[in-house]
Amino acid sequence: MLPGETALVTCPPDYAYDKFPRPANVPEGAHIQWEIELLDFEMPKDWTGMNFRGIMEDVEKIKGTGNRLFKEGKFKLAKDKYEKVLREFNHVNPQDDEEGKEFLNTRNLLHLNVAACYLKMGECRKSIEACNKVLDTNPIHVKALYHRGMAYMSAGDFEEARSDFNKMISIDKSSEPNARAALLKLKQKEQELERKARKQFKGLFDCKPGEIADAGINDKEDQISGENHENGDQDDSDGDKDEFHGAAAAPPRTGFLSQLWLTGRRVFTALGVHRCSIL
Repeated sequence: MLPGETALVTCPPDYAYDKFPRPANVPEGAHIQWEIELLDFEMPKDWTGMNFRGIMEDVEKIKGTGNRLFKEGKFKLAKDKYEKVLREFNHVNPQDDEEGKEFLNTRNLLHLNVAACYLKMGECRKSIEACNKVLDTNPIHVKALYHRGMAYMSAGDFEEARSDFNKMISIDKSSEPNARAALLKLKQKEQELERKARKQFKGLFDCKPGEIADAGINDKEDQISGENHENGDQDDSDGDKDEFHGAAAAPPRTGFLSQLWLTGRRVFTALGVHRCSIL
C-alpha cells in the first residue's frame, strides 16, 4: 500500500476485538470488516555506513517502541522489537573502549528485556536462556541474576533461584532489598507447594518405614485366607501350595507407588522426599 490508499480487512470474531470491549451495535460472534487507510510509513534505517552514534540513536527509538508495547501487555510484539535490534547488532563494530562499553551495556539490557517478555509469556526456559547470554559474558551481572532467579522460581527450580538471589547479595549489597523480597516470595511459594502436596498425599508422609508394604501383605493374606476358607476340604499342605501359587500368580505390587510417583514426582522432588526411602 501507498500513503492515501485504503484496504478492507475482514476479521473473524476471535481476533476482532481481543480484550477490547465490543460495541453494542456489533452482534456477538459476527465477523468484522475494517476499512484501513495508510496515512504514512517510515522505512527502517539501513545501518550500513552509519556512524556509531547514529546507530545508537536509532536503537533507542526501537527500544522505546518495545518498552511501550511491553507496558501495553503486547509482550510478543515487544520481544520482536528487542530481537530485531539484537540481530542487527551482529554487524555493529564499536571503534573504541567507550563505544564498546555502551554497546555491551545496551546489548545486555536488550537480552534482559527479551527475558522479561518470555517470562510474561510463560516461557520460563527461554527466559533463562536469554539471561544466560548476559551471564556468559558477565557472571556477576546483578540484574541478570535477578531475572534468571525469577524465571527459575516460576519454573519451579527453587534451589537454582535461591542460589541466584543469594549471589546477588554477595556481589552487590545495594541489591539486597530486592533479593530479600525475592527470597521471601520464594519461601512463600515453597510453603504453598508443600501445603498442596501434603493435602494431595495426606497420610503418606506419616507412614513409618514398612507400613505401606505391610498393608499390602495383610491385604494379600486376607485374600488368600478367604480363598482357603472357600476350599476348606483341602489339607494343610495343599493349602500351603495354593497360597504359594496364589502369591506367585498375583501381579507385582508396584502399581500403587508407580502411579503415585508419576503424578507426584515433581512434588516429591520439591520437598526433598527423593533423598529418603519410604518402604
